[in-house]
Amino acid sequence: MTSASLLSVNVGLPKNVTWNGKTVYTGVWKEQVDGPVMARRLNLDGDGQGDKGGHGGEQRAVFVYQMDSYHHWSQHFGRDDFVYGQFGENMTVDGLPDHEVCIGDRYQIGEAEFEVTQPRVTCYRVGMRMGEPELPALLVSHHRPGFYFRVITEGRIQAGDAIVKTRTGPGALTVADTDALLYLPDRDLDAVRRALQIPALSPGWQGSFRELLEASSEQTTFTAAGASAATPPAWEGFRQLRVVDVVPETATVSSISLAAVDDMKLPAARPGQYLTFRLPDAGLPVPVRSYSLSSLPGAGSYRISVKHEPHGVASGYLTSKLAVGAVLEVAAPRGEFVLEDGTEPVVLISAGIGVTPVMSMLQTLAAERSTREVWWIHTARGPAEQPLAAEAQQLLSTLPNAHEHIYYSSTGGRLTKDRLAELQLPADASAYICGPAGFMTDMREALTAVGIERIHTELFGALAAINPGVTDRTVRPPHQPAEAGTGPLVTFARSGISTASGDGSLLELAEACDVPTRYSCRSGVCQTCVTPVLSGEVTYSPTPLESPPSGQALICCARPTTDLVLDM
Repeated sequence: MTSASLLSVNVGLPKNVTWNGKTVYTGVWKEQVDGPVMARRLNLDGDGQGDKGGHGGEQRAVFVYQMDSYHHWSQHFGRDDFVYGQFGENMTVDGLPDHEVCIGDRYQIGEAEFEVTQPRVTCYRVGMRMGEPELPALLVSHHRPGFYFRVITEGRIQAGDAIVKTRTGPGALTVADTDALLYLPDRDLDAVRRALQIPALSPGWQGSFRELLEASSEQTTFTAAGASAATPPAWEGFRQLRVVDVVPETATVSSISLAAVDDMKLPAARPGQYLTFRLPDAGLPVPVRSYSLSSLPGAGSYRISVKHEPHGVASGYLTSKLAVGAVLEVAAPRGEFVLEDGTEPVVLISAGIGVTPVMSMLQTLAAERSTREVWWIHTARGPAEQPLAAEAQQLLSTLPNAHEHIYYSSTGGRLTKDRLAELQLPADASAYICGPAGFMTDMREALTAVGIERIHTELFGALAAINPGVTDRTVRPPHQPAEAGTGPLVTFARSGISTASGDGSLLELAEACDVPTRYSCRSGVCQTCVTPVLSGEVTYSPTPLESPPSGQALICCARPTTDLVLDM
C-alpha cells in the first residue's frame, strides 16, 4: 500500500434540513477544521450525528472517505464543486482505498490510533447532501463506500498528519468486499462466515451477516403449516373465491367462509396471516381491504371475521350485503404475524376484533393437541361484543395447559398493564398481540416489564413509518395527492387510498398521499423499502443493486407499468 496522509478534518453538528417536503435532522453536513482536533472514543470534538441508530457511537466514531473517490464522482457526475466533507466524512484522506483497506486494520494518525470496523452504512442522507438521490446505491455498485474507524487511543489529529499502518487485520477482508457481501447479489456465504470470525467487525454488521445466514437456512426449513418461511404467495394477484357461509357472531361481527370456485382445496395459510380483498361491488373507487383469517389454516377453505365499522364501505358490504354464492376477488394469504414452532409457552392477547389472527393460532394449537402452556387473554366491551367466544372456550378445553382470562371494560374489568402484570406470565413465553395501537403499546410495555422478550404484534391499517431522522412527526391520515397523476392506478391497500400515479417513484407517490413509508439506512440499501405487490407490474429507475423477492417491489425506485395494488 502506498503512503497515505490526512488531507482534511471535517466536523458538523446535526441540524434540521428540508428535504422532499419533510424536515430531516442530520449531521451529514461537515465543514473543514483548521488546526488540531481531539479524537475521542465516541466522536471528534465538535462533531455529531442526527440518527444515532445508524451513525456514530464507539464502532462508528469517525467516517473516512478518500480523495481518489472524490475524483471518481467528480468525473461520474460531471461536477467540480466538491469541498472537503462533501460525502459526510470526518477524515478526507489521500490513500486508504476501499479495495485495499481491511476490516481490523489499525492506523496511527497524529496522536491517535484507529481501527477499521465496517463500511459506510449507505444512507439516503448522503444523496440528500450531494443532491444526487441515486448516490447511496452507486456507492455500493461502484465499490466506493468509505469506512468507519473506532478510536483505540484518543489523541489530537490535524490535516497534514501522516497515516501509518500499525497492524493488519485478520481475515484479509477488504472494505469493498465486506460491503458487497451485505448489499450485492450472488454473495459467497462462506465469505460471510469468515467475516464473522473477524473480531473488529462491528456488532451491527455481524448481526446483519448472521441474518443472511439464517435466511439462507430458512429456505430449506419448513414450518408446521407445511410452507417454507421464504415461500412466495400461493397465487399471484387476485383470484375468485366463492362465499359458502355467512354467520353472524355478534350484532356487528360476521364470519365469512370462502372456498375455491372449482371446489378444490385452497392452499394452506400460516396461523395469523390475512387475506386482501378487492371489492368492486362495494363502491367506487374500488375498496381494497385486508382481514385476518380466523380459521384453522390447513382446513382447505378460509374464514374471515369482519366487524362492521361505522361508515365502513368494505366492512358494511361484507357484513350486511354479502350472500352465500357470491364471488369475491381475493389475494393469497400473506403476513409475518404468524405462530412460530417451539415448545415455550404461548401468550395470545387480543382486544375486540383483534381476536381473529390469534384465533387462527389457537385453532392450530388445538389441532396439534399441543402440550405447550397457552395463555388466552382477551378484552372486549362486554359479553355481547365478544366474537368467537364459545369457539375459543371449546378449543381451550382441549388443551391440557391452557389459561383463560377475559376482561370486560363495561363492568370495570378493562385489561391494563397492571392487571396483565398480576397474571405472572412465564418470562420465557412467546407473546402475540393484536388490537388497537394504544392497546398493543400498553401490552408490549407490560410484557417487557415482566421479562418477556419474544413479542409479536399485528395492527391492521397502515404500518408505522420507519423514517429515521425525519423530525416533523405530525401524523396526517392518508389522503389523495394534491395533484393527480395520469399514470396507472395505484392502490395502497392498508391505507385505503387509490390514485393515479405520476412521473415519480412509488415512494414519492406514497409520501404525497401521507401513506406511511418505511425507509432506513440501518438495514442497508433500500431493504426496508421492500413492499409486497398484491397485483400489477413495476419497472425500476435506477435499476436496484439486487432484485427484490418475487411478489415484492422496491418502492424507492419502482414505477408502475400497470394498475398496481401494494400492501401498504
